[in-house]
Amino acid sequence: MNDRDALADRFEADRARLLAVARRLLGSELEAEDAVQEAWLRLERTDAEAVDNLSGWLTTVVSRVCLDRLRARRARPEQHMDDDASTAASATDADPEREAVLADSIGSALLVVLERLSPGERVAFVLHDVFAMPFEDVALVVDRSPEATRQLASRARRRVQGGQVSPDLDLLRRRQLVEAFLAAARGGDFNGLLAVLDPDVALRPDQAALRMGSLRETRGAAAVASALAGGAQTARLALVDGLPALVWAPGGTIRGVIEFRVADGRIVGLDVTGDAARIDELEIVLLDQ
Repeated sequence: MNDRDALADRFEADRARLLAVARRLLGSELEAEDAVQEAWLRLERTDAEAVDNLSGWLTTVVSRVCLDRLRARRARPEQHMDDDASTAASATDADPEREAVLADSIGSALLVVLERLSPGERVAFVLHDVFAMPFEDVALVVDRSPEATRQLASRARRRVQGGQVSPDLDLLRRRQLVEAFLAAARGGDFNGLLAVLDPDVALRPDQAALRMGSLRETRGAAAVASALAGGAQTARLALVDGLPALVWAPGGTIRGVIEFRVADGRIVGLDVTGDAARIDELEIVLLDQ
């Protein structure tokens, strides 16, 4: 294998994550593909051996390309988004029965609200609140101080929460809930689990997860907390179809997924997927390394 092939392999390992970042920054599949391709072209012109953290470098490059495109879009307001955005806009009148659909891929309604943010606000919000990037790293993308970047994200968060998005789709709060759940489960903290679980929470493993033998369908905060306290030792934080979740990936292959349903600031449902075909259909981006 020559050096270019080795570099291409390293790039391909990050492609899914880079596309996920670009999709959420741009709201367009076609533009996201273009942004990731631009990152590859820049990588080819760069001495990759001199880059300490290639994944971080690629994320920064893709994010800067997206930021430039968002700014250019602002300068040409007559330019229309592609079909992705059109589909999103049509979803703003969704009835309550479509809440689950809105939650997929961050939610169509949230995409509409993101369109109202300035380019800097959108980049700061998506990179920090969605992809959990530290403000120090986001600051390098938006070319501001970490404190100024924090203010950008905070302003964006207030605008998002004031828009047409259910508070239960607040991404930062969702991530904080999942992180608190994970810490409590790993530490065997029964009371910590009760603090994040709704009294009527339901744990629902699919048939494949049931066959693994470690979980069964369970209802009620105390019962669910008892079943999960001390567990999740090897679970990893991830985005699953754009929302914070947990995955198990022994040997680098994802074998299980926990997706969370949230209402009124509590976890009301945990859906455990062990079915390989279903997992293959999910867009999964690992957040912790």
